[in-house]
Amino acid sequence: MQHSKTLVMTFTRNPELGKVKSRLAQGIGEKAALEVYIALLEHTEKVLHQIEADKCVWYSVAVRENDLWDDAVYQKKAQVGNDLGERMLHAFTDAFQQQYEKVIIIGSDLYDLQPTHIREAMEALDTHDVVIGPANDGGYYLLGMNTLHKEAFLPKDWGTETVLKDTINDLKTEKIYYLETLNDIDYAEDLLPYETFKKYIS
Repeated sequence: MQHSKTLVMTFTRNPELGKVKSRLAQGIGEKAALEVYIALLEHTEKVLHQIEADKCVWYSVAVRENDLWDDAVYQKKAQVGNDLGERMLHAFTDAFQQQYEKVIIIGSDLYDLQPTHIREAMEALDTHDVVIGPANDGGYYLLGMNTLHKEAFLPKDWGTETVLKDTINDLKTEKIYYLETLNDIDYAEDLLPYETFKKYIS
């Protein structure tokens, strides 16, 4: 199912009550957190749908068929690895083994993500080794490469505010392009800027 030299990937958790957005659930409850997560997945799919590239969804547990992600559009695989770094390394390695020339991964919990961010990243990989989209919580929402840089996935405190800084330190010799910083939705207060999610925090 390879049509393009570029692959855009996203990691997703199967949307099940009590198994997604645990930090958000502490603030708004598990049912509301699940509803928000499904809305974020739908937004991510809508964004990806507008991108001219091959696409792959990596599932946290089991691959689902006939779900939000159209089987005719998305390659579907199950994540492999003990932590986020290992899982991303496996996904990028898999993509480059398939001879993709540009590989990008995006988060699935950004309501601010737009197709323009992904297109800008794709273009930047013509002149840079790595593209990073910083998130305002100290992590990143997008990582792109035109060749495998394993050092980006070295062990670090994934899910903390030092992830971006540590990744940049590990990539010290590479030419990095930065996208604009976006808001990552992890906590109840992260919902405040959005009309759609106001009902969960009022």
